[in-house]
Amino acid sequence: MKCASIGSPGVSRLCRSPAASSATEGFTLIEVLVALSIIAIVFAPLGGLVATSIRGTRSIESHLIRLEAARAVMTALPDRDQLVPGTFSGKSAGLPWRLAVLPFATDSQISPSSARWIPQTIVVTVESPSGATMDISTVRLQRRDRK
Repeated sequence: MKCASIGSPGVSRLCRSPAASSATEGFTLIEVLVALSIIAIVFAPLGGLVATSIRGTRSIESHLIRLEAARAVMTALPDRDQLVPGTFSGKSAGLPWRLAVLPFATDSQISPSSARWIPQTIVVTVESPSGATMDISTVRLQRRDRK
């Protein structure tokens, strides 16, 4: 019988029962493997969920970065009187962009020579390093020169 004393002679001693055998203590290898298998089965779908969440977060982050770059380009456009038709390009926030100023396509019956304003289509395209692009298009009015 193994005993341990806590240091005081008047206090009872802590003893291990001689009936406890070392063969019945602890877990068997099979029990540990079954427990690990159950844990793996429970956590496997969570890993897929986390991976999907991370991919979605990266996609949204990339989209927002392209959107910010496109808005910066749109904000930096010159006044409507100085904007000329054509294609321009550059970089904003490290992302390449293209700006196209095009005539506005319409099926209107109004003759262009009688209108005070000429509509122009502005298209900004921003490309991310992964190759994904974002297009923002708008219409700007340019005053017709009256000479």
